[in-house]
Amino acid sequence: MFAELNYTSFFDLVDFPWKELFEGTIYPWEALSRLDEFFSNLRGKIESKIPQGVYLQGEEKIFIQSGTVVEPGVTIHGPCALSAHCQIRQGAYLRGGVVAGPGSVIGHATEVKHSIFLTSAHAAHFNYVGDSIIGRAANLGAGAKCANLRLDQKEISVHFAKKKIPTGRKKLGAIIGDEAQIGCNSVLNPGTLIGKGAICYPCLNIGGVIAPFNQVKK
Repeated sequence: MFAELNYTSFFDLVDFPWKELFEGTIYPWEALSRLDEFFSNLRGKIESKIPQGVYLQGEEKIFIQSGTVVEPGVTIHGPCALSAHCQIRQGAYLRGGVVAGPGSVIGHATEVKHSIFLTSAHAAHFNYVGDSIIGRAANLGAGAKCANLRLDQKEISVHFAKKKIPTGRKKLGAIIGDEAQIGCNSVLNPGTLIGKGAICYPCLNIGGVIAPFNQVKK
C-alpha cells in the first residue's frame, strides 16, 4: 500500500522537462492548480511542421517542440505545451491547459482538457482525459474515460487511510501512476488514484485509491 499520497509515490519525474509543476507540492493533484501560473509564463513557439488541416486557436500560447508530429484533423486550443517527439493523431482535441512530456501520445478522437501527461504517457484511442495526470509510460486503453465532475457537482475528496482528504477541486479526474495500465472502455470516477504499475481490467467502473502493482478485475 501507499505509505502516503505524496506525488513521489506516483511519479518519477527524472526525464520530465517541467518538474516545477510538482516541486513543493504534497498531493499530486496540486500540480493541476499550478497550470495557470505555468502557462502565464509560457511563450508560444512552434518548432514542428504543422500540416494543413490542423486548427490552432490562441497560437501565441501554444508551444510545440521539434520532433512532435501533429496530424491533419487535430484541434489545439492554447494554452498548450507539447514536448519533443509527441504524437498528436488525427481527430485529437486538446481543449486548453494541456502539458505533454516527451514521447506522449494523444490519439484519434481523444479529448484532453487541463491535464498533464508525463513522459511516454499514452491515451491513444477514443479517450477522455479531464483534469487528470497520466504517469510515465502509463496507458489508457481504447475508450477509457477519466471523468472529472461529480454528478452533484460537489467538491471532490479522496478517502485514504480512514481519512477524508478534501482536494479543494470541483473538477478532478484521475491520478494515474507510472506504468499503470487501464483496460479498454473503463471509466475512472472523479478523484480516482491509481498507483504505479497497477493493472485495471477492461470495462470496469473504477474509483477510490488503487495500490501500486495491484490488479483490479471487477
